[in-house]
Amino acid sequence: METMTSERVIAAPIDDVFTWLTTTTNYTRSPLVLRCRLARRGESAPYGVGAVRSHLWMIGWLRERITRYEPPYTTEYVVERSVPPSRHEFGSMTFSEVDGGTLVRWTTRAEMKLPLLGPVLTRVLVRPMIVRSFDSILDAADTALARQPHRKSS
Repeated sequence: METMTSERVIAAPIDDVFTWLTTTTNYTRSPLVLRCRLARRGESAPYGVGAVRSHLWMIGWLRERITRYEPPYTTEYVVERSVPPSRHEFGSMTFSEVDGGTLVRWTTRAEMKLPLLGPVLTRVLVRPMIVRSFDSILDAADTALARQPHRKSS
């Protein structure tokens, strides 16, 4: 298993950043994401615990289920199915207020599900592609939120 992390400070209030990044239909603003949809609403919020998200990225298709949702500080998920096949232990986004905006830390722990070659392909090929995809989505969030007037956090 490989742990992959991307971090970024986005110059916007934590509530705005959390809302934008947990609403995964926004991910299509990244050139590396082709389609995202909410397949099932969560228990307490559309993208809350129990929500199922379907994503088609340049690197493959993913079906994710939200396992933790604590606005505006954290959301966690697991990938239930994917093409190409993968093993996925954990995914999370954490949000912290910092000088200049909101620090986002996006982490996932996974590997390709291939006997013998899975760990090597994950390290050499998949890891850089996933981190690049995360970075691209964070870039899109930064661009989108920088253009909006921001609410004051209270």
